[in-house]
Amino acid sequence: ACVSSTQAIGEATQMIRQNETDVMLCGGAHSTIHPFGFTGFQRLSALSTRNDDPQAAVRPFDADRDGFVIGEGSAMFVIEELTHALGRGADILGEITGYGSAQDAFRVTDVHPGGRGSVRAMQRALQDAGLHPEDIDYINAHGTGTDLNDKVETIAIKQVFEAQAYKVPVSSTKSMMGHATTACGAIELAVCLLSLESGVIPPTMNHETPGPECDLDYVPRQAREVACRHVLSNNAAFGGQSAALV
Repeated sequence: ACVSSTQAIGEATQMIRQNETDVMLCGGAHSTIHPFGFTGFQRLSALSTRNDDPQAAVRPFDADRDGFVIGEGSAMFVIEELTHALGRGADILGEITGYGSAQDAFRVTDVHPGGRGSVRAMQRALQDAGLHPEDIDYINAHGTGTDLNDKVETIAIKQVFEAQAYKVPVSSTKSMMGHATTACGAIELAVCLLSLESGVIPPTMNHETPGPECDLDYVPRQAREVACRHVLSNNAAFGGQSAALV
């Protein structure tokens, strides 16, 4: 589901680390703007119904959020062992240093209310990267704009990052692109790489009214210059699946 491309990239990285291969092509693509896809998500009450103001419909972490908007897209990457990349003169955009995956098996459509799967995935990604919470300069959140996801993801970030949770900027690019479901992790990794390169992190659009359960720095409505060293991309999915990349 929504962690498919994140897992593909993480598993490709693991295969290279284990000397199974030198190069992997991985990522995700998704196209679900179709009556069947809309009907399924709508029956789950997952979609925004702000039809009178569509540009403001996706409101991740906002007190007035009411669901996501379906997006479509794709991103693909060449993941490569370092000496192999250097040997062919590759233009290296970044290094995947950490990958974590978890399954909380709570419910078919809902994540665990305490965020236990997301907590484990982020902790494992940090451990895999050999980093501490204070080393992360930006979190690209799953941030769908649904009531449950945003609340639970905030809880999970607080558990993993503790006091640092209020210092690290967090944003959701789904506020601008919609939710590309199985491709969202790959697209958001591309955003993270661009943030590393440009020193600019994207905003969470339409974030106007902070809610009591979502009280972190969500980079509201305007991009911000941040000299990033390490960034974390976080994703969660139906069935209790979670994955994170550093």
